[in-house]
Amino acid sequence: MAKSTSSQDSSKVWSAFSAVSALGASVAAKKGLDVGWKAATGRKPPANPADPDVRLGEAVAWAAVSGTFVALARMLAQRRAAGYYLKSTGSLPPGLERDGE
Repeated sequence: MAKSTSSQDSSKVWSAFSAVSALGASVAAKKGLDVGWKAATGRKPPANPADPDVRLGEAVAWAAVSGTFVALARMLAQRRAAGYYLKSTGSLPPGLERDGE
């Protein structure tokens, strides 16, 4: 069965809103991580952790820290966006459902 036009519009709005919030959070997290890494280590973060000239321990640490913080920032931004969507429309965004339902 085809979605209604308002449902399709709602889905498109949510998709765009979700993508923009995730992208913004990723950029902000990366900038914060770069500053934090420099403060903690005294060095710039590795531009390419796969480069053989980057020490393995440093590459692993950067991958673990950056992956964790970027994923966390994206999740928090998407949760906030979903909360805003819920308050604005009275329902959860398309494709989301309450935990355990």
